[in-house]
Amino acid sequence: MTFLVSRSDLEALIFDVDGTLADTEELHRQAFNEAFFACGVNWRWGPALYAELLQITGGKERMASYLSQQRVSAAERGHLLRLIPQIHTTKTRLYRELVALGHLHPRAGVRRLIMEARNSGLKLAIASTTSPENVESLLTASFGSDAVGWFDVIATGDVVPRKKPAPDIYNLALERLGVPAQRAIAFEDSEIGVRAAKAAGLFTVATPSLWTIGQNFSAADVVLTSLADPERPLYAVDEIRIGAKYLGLDQLESLHSAALQLEEAPA
Repeated sequence: MTFLVSRSDLEALIFDVDGTLADTEELHRQAFNEAFFACGVNWRWGPALYAELLQITGGKERMASYLSQQRVSAAERGHLLRLIPQIHTTKTRLYRELVALGHLHPRAGVRRLIMEARNSGLKLAIASTTSPENVESLLTASFGSDAVGWFDVIATGDVVPRKKPAPDIYNLALERLGVPAQRAIAFEDSEIGVRAAKAAGLFTVATPSLWTIGQNFSAADVVLTSLADPERPLYAVDEIRIGAKYLGLDQLESLHSAALQLEEAPA
């Protein structure tokens, strides 16, 4: 069956940040460890431990979860809990300094797809539970000084009561965009992010990062190693999956339109 694709079926693309726009988690891990040292806390998160901690969204929540598993006195636990906001503020500053050094680069295909969407008149949004400062740093360092202005909506941080996997941040982004979920596509790199996007009713593309590759992405509508570019094409198995060497707007619209028609088809 051939589906007729209407560009009006799609109005917006909504992106997660960490791991989706760029591979940021190693810099976050380094910044956490430097912040622990700066604040006099005897914690150190190695790569394996940090990969587990990524199951918790939000830096402050991640630290609180880690603390809940430590054997410390009630007095020490209370002290560390009160210290978490200071550690997080220090970590955010250190992360921005690391980003400013030029260590981050966009994942394959991200810039290309964003430019395609902008040139086609689609709206763009960010939906992330990381801090607004981190998002601004990443966009500026990875895409250019004007990149923040590319996005019609930037929904980040603690502006919603529940973080991913709850759909709150996506619901907020959709509300601010003025776009129904059926006319938008989300991009994520983690199982938790996919669950949040799907709970908001969004067609979701997952591009797992090195930190999330072993997670369960069965809920995603499309799973690819990256969005890819003509000079950095998809692996053969991914190419077969979408019928192209990289994920462009034409492929996205076809996949999205097909999914909508399947949803609307009589049972």
